Amino acid sequence: MNTLDFEKPILELERKIEELKKASPQYKGGFFTDIKKLENKCESLKREIFANLNPWQKVTLARHPRRPNTLDFIRLTMTDFVELHGDRYFSDDKAIIAGFARFNGSAVAVVGHQKGSDTEENVSRNFGMPNPEGYRKALRVFKLAEKFGRPVITFVNTPGAYPGIGAEERGQAEAIAKNLMEMSSLRVPIITCVIGEGGSGGALAISVGDKLLMLENAVYSVISPEGCLAILFKDANTSIPEIAASLKLTAQDLKKFGICDEIIKEPLGGAHRNIEVTAQLVAAALKRHIDKIKKIPIKKLLALRYKKYRQMGAFSSAKNKI
Repeated sequence: MNTLDFEKPILELERKIEELKKASPQYKGGFFTDIKKLENKCESLKREIFANLNPWQKVTLARHPRRPNTLDFIRLTMTDFVELHGDRYFSDDKAIIAGFARFNGSAVAVVGHQKGSDTEENVSRNFGMPNPEGYRKALRVFKLAEKFGRPVITFVNTPGAYPGIGAEERGQAEAIAKNLMEMSSLRVPIITCVIGEGGSGGALAISVGDKLLMLENAVYSVISPEGCLAILFKDANTSIPEIAASLKLTAQDLKKFGICDEIIKEPLGGAHRNIEVTAQLVAAALKRHIDKIKKIPIKKLLALRYKKYRQMGAFSSAKNKI
């Protein structure tokens, strides 16, 4: 079982509760009072721990191996999913899921990063790090969605684009840049949901759109804390938690900056503890935003999309007096 350090006290209490429940039928009257006390204590402990997670702990939670992935959300929130394979240039990239489905009774295009649930699948899906062909497959579906007037839903969960030599030889940077350009002017609504880790251009390449939603414990950043340590920080005394805090990568930080449009609550203890409830909460948020955006004329929608990205960030300028 994959357990994060801050989850250990909770899991220890849960084990004790399960042991008492199993032993209870053997004793007259059982351990009802003891079980109830432990359950209340466990609930209180979960609330205390998860209300005070630091940014690095949120990064580890966003990377949790049992966290729901793109295929989970498709399975639990959509019907009639038809996956499309290949980019018509090189090959099929399993790190990107792309196709069409029905969401809330209407046809939509859906694209998302896909990590594996075990070592074998992670290797097969390149740990959710797409090659250029993955982004070109995504673009193929985006253009089909535009052609047939279907809203686009994307799910982001990647450490970043694959940095291998082969990926660079096949035009990784160009593939990402083209997606950014095409999505900025795609003539259909685009809703992005960051469900886990949103890393660098590898995440941005399928997340330019009209609304950016984030799960409560998801993160979204220009670089991972580890990458930032390797490239920017030369001080060996600088810790990963310090760097994670400085990057302002949590959903709460990004909501303050106006980058994230809505934070979707997760079940207490994280999305991995109740995937079904998480999917219901995501579906409700997606439906709400799609219903609103579909009513906006496409010309105005594109103007709003342009304005959204032009307003991101802050800068100041001054003229030197001679």
